This record gives sequence, C-alpha cells and structure tokens, in this order.
Amino acid sequence: MTDAAATVKKTVEQAAAATVETQKVQTQQFKAQAEKFQATGTQALRDGMEKTSASIAELSAQSKQNLEALTASATAAQKGAEALSAQALSYSKSSWESGVAAAQTISQARSIQELIELQTNFAKSAMETYLSEVTKMTETFTGSVKDSFKPINERVTASVEKFQAAR
Repeated sequence: MTDAAATVKKTVEQAAAATVETQKVQTQQFKAQAEKFQATGTQALRDGMEKTSASIAELSAQSKQNLEALTASATAAQKGAEALSAQALSYSKSSWESGVAAAQTISQARSIQELIELQTNFAKSAMETYLSEVTKMTETFTGSVKDSFKPINERVTASVEKFQAAR
C-alpha cells in the first residue's frame, strides 16, 4: 500500500501543481483582460471628451457667428433708418421752401385766373414731388429691410445646411 499511497500522493501533488499553474495562467489572462478593458474604457472616455470638447467649440463658434450676424443686421437697419430720416428731412425742407416760394408767387397774382393757374401748377408739382419722394423712400426702406435680413438669412441657411449634412 505504500506504493499506492505514494502514487496517490504523487498524483495529488501533480494535480495541485497543475491547479496552481492553471490559476497562474488564468490570473495572467484575467489581468490581460482587465488591462485591455481598462485601456478600451480609457480610450472611449478620451474619445468622448474630445468629441464633447469639439462640440462645445463648434457651438461657441456658431454662437459667435450668430451674434456677428445680429450685429450686422442691426447696423444695416440703423443705416436704413438714418437714410430714411435724411430723405424725410430733405423732403420736408424742400417742400417747405417750395410752399413758401409758391405762396409768394401766388400772393403776387394779378387776377383770379392767374391765381388759379399758379395754385394748380403748385398743387400738381407738389403732388409729383410727393409721389417721387414716396417712391424713393419705399425703395430705401425695401433695400434697408433686405440688407437687415441678409446676415440673418445667411446664418439660417448655413445652419440648415450643417444640420442636413449631419443627418
């Protein structure tokens, strides 16, 4: 029986050694898998942070461009308002001067017929000048509105194109 006991002891020792060796291999495999998992997780976190950072930078650039477009729009609107104001002031001044000149001319009329003719000519001239000024002011206003909305329209178009490209 000693022989059998020695064989059993040897078999147990071999099994124990094999188990220890298997545990070492499994421990190394586990460490390798853990390191691989950690590296993959770290890379995924790094990629996510880079994408987030890039998105924030892009959002900041978009906001800056939108603000610049609003500023350009407000500037164009102000210039349009100034042009309309200048035109209105110029028309008022010339209309007043024409009215004063017409009143002086009409006051020197020698007959009712001449008075009616001078009054009619003045009214016709004043109406033509008024219609001409209204047309000019309408063109100025229309141009001002177009110029005011142009930067905003460009930003909207750029944003729509960016969203469509992202789809």
